[in-house]
Amino acid sequence: MNFSIRTADLSDIHWTEAISALYIDSAQARGTGIATRSAAYIEEKIKKGNAVIALQKDELAGFCYIETFSADQYVSNSGLIVVPKFRGQGLAKKIKKIVFHHAREKYPKARVFGITTSPVVMHINYELGYKPVSFKELTDDDEFWKGCSSCKNYDILLRNDHKLCLCTSMIAPSKEEKPIIDLSNLIIPK
Repeated sequence: MNFSIRTADLSDIHWTEAISALYIDSAQARGTGIATRSAAYIEEKIKKGNAVIALQKDELAGFCYIETFSADQYVSNSGLIVVPKFRGQGLAKKIKKIVFHHAREKYPKARVFGITTSPVVMHINYELGYKPVSFKELTDDDEFWKGCSSCKNYDILLRNDHKLCLCTSMIAPSKEEKPIIDLSNLIIPK
């Protein structure tokens, strides 16, 4: 299937409710940790130019966003989600590559990181050059950790003083530290 994957813009605001519902449905279906996001939160990411959306013709197929922490020293690629009927086609990997490239271009000094319970996301991150690290190597910015509050495992994170949870934390060097993978053959939609 051909997907249009690009930086989300104001024309995509109408998708925010559907994206928010997709996070909720995915959290319930997986039964493991996944943070949910409100439509207003998603809209904010789109308005800042910090989101990537995937469409299949005129249908929502997937989404991911970035946000910065610790005075732009860290940038997370968060909320990677694919509509169930489009899973298993390599779409998550394509979205993740584009959002990773977007984060490194927009914030070249920031280390790129994420936390996940998804083996698929861990594999994609590994291919992009992320390495597993302890939580103490991530940002200590409270705003990041507040984002975990809607996850069903949040109590585990709190009990462990933000040092341990069920998620695996992974980090990649900033664009200025060293190249991770050759992105020259990656087509980035305008």
